[in-house]
Amino acid sequence: MKKIVVLFCFSAVCFSFNRTVNNFFGEGVYIPASHQRSGDSAKGYQYLVTGDYLKSGIPLNYFKLAFGKDNLNYLNRDSINANISYEYTAVKAANGEIVVAPNCLQCHAQAFDGKLVIGLGNTTIDFTGGEKLNPRNAAIAESFLKKASLKKYEAAEPFLKVVKKISAQLYTKVRGVNVADRLAALLAAHRDPETLRWSETPMMEVPDNVVPSDVPAWWLLKKKHGLFYNGFGRGDFGRFAMASNLLTVNDTAESAEVDQHFNDVLAYLKSIEAPKYPYLIDEKLAGQGGVLFIEHCSKCHGNGDGYPNLLIPEATIKTDSLLYKSNYQSPQFVNWFNNSWFARGDHPARLEPFNGYIAPPLDGIWITAPYFHNGSVPTLEGVLNSKARPKYWSRDFDRLRYDYENVGWEYTAHDKPNGKNIYDTDLPGYGNYGHYFGDKLTNKDRKAIIEYLKTL
Repeated sequence: MKKIVVLFCFSAVCFSFNRTVNNFFGEGVYIPASHQRSGDSAKGYQYLVTGDYLKSGIPLNYFKLAFGKDNLNYLNRDSINANISYEYTAVKAANGEIVVAPNCLQCHAQAFDGKLVIGLGNTTIDFTGGEKLNPRNAAIAESFLKKASLKKYEAAEPFLKVVKKISAQLYTKVRGVNVADRLAALLAAHRDPETLRWSETPMMEVPDNVVPSDVPAWWLLKKKHGLFYNGFGRGDFGRFAMASNLLTVNDTAESAEVDQHFNDVLAYLKSIEAPKYPYLIDEKLAGQGGVLFIEHCSKCHGNGDGYPNLLIPEATIKTDSLLYKSNYQSPQFVNWFNNSWFARGDHPARLEPFNGYIAPPLDGIWITAPYFHNGSVPTLEGVLNSKARPKYWSRDFDRLRYDYENVGWEYTAHDKPNGKNIYDTDLPGYGNYGHYFGDKLTNKDRKAIIEYLKTL
């Protein structure tokens, strides 16, 4: 059986029109803060890497046969999980069987220069073909388990039925982008909003578009009043973080139990700090860049501890609009969430679309390439100079190389698209246009700002 990778971020939209702020680039709309639960970050970390927020998966002995033994143990886990790759966790299913389920680090961690960086979006994940999310593999596993062990099949069934039903609808055109929005829509379509029980038949229409996105860094969360690229996650952030539970949940009673741990998980996420740039920085040049950054960038992105939490309208930012427009083109999913279990109780969450994107904090931006909400720009130079953005480009996923000096992935430009490993900016949702604010800068100014950005 080939490896089955399951991604389960719940990307949704939320926004409140409370205050409009005039800034250097036009009008930005302020996002007010929402009350958040407090928790124990140490407990949150343990639950994140060993917890049973998914209670179904592949039976342990079959997982070992299919995936083999992992000797890296990036998380220093003990017992059963010591030899299981960091993006999976062995948990006890409802019937007592030990199964291995995907965890949040599938999308929210990446090995970088030999070290695992928790909170860094996974930019190497591959959703381009049948070898990743394959209904055929799930069907084979299901058939085998039914014959070999009904108890093991019972433990795996909630996971396998979802993989069989939705995984073929999660393919992307190029490698390295994420399908969180699409996954959220598919899971919502198959779950009753009040009970969260699974329906084999979708209860609402799911559009054909698979909207690509790049996974934002977790360490930015502590500054943000609204989650996700269009700032649309409002209310209790823990409810959004725990929505991965939709993958295998049985009912709202199970979700309520998982929810009790996510105030601690949120406390851990808020404790994560951006990695420091590991090499020498030209302090004089960075100082010059800091002055330029204050003048040209800080009104939207903030500086130091000050972050304005501004949504920037599409007419101003002009970047690829497919992601935010998908929320208006498919209002049934926003309505599903706002009338679901997630929007109820004493710490509800809600969704409100916006025509544009949030200007994110830039902490640790040096390590978060590729850039833009769809990962369409490989370097910071391209972010600040639209003429430097390659139309078609690739990186070596087998031997990832980072350009620490110019900041971003070492890449190869191509004359035309050819295969899944070449990023094609002509595709809908994959465009690299917009954010033209740096074009008016000189090359010297851009170099200074990039040097400054290494310090964040």
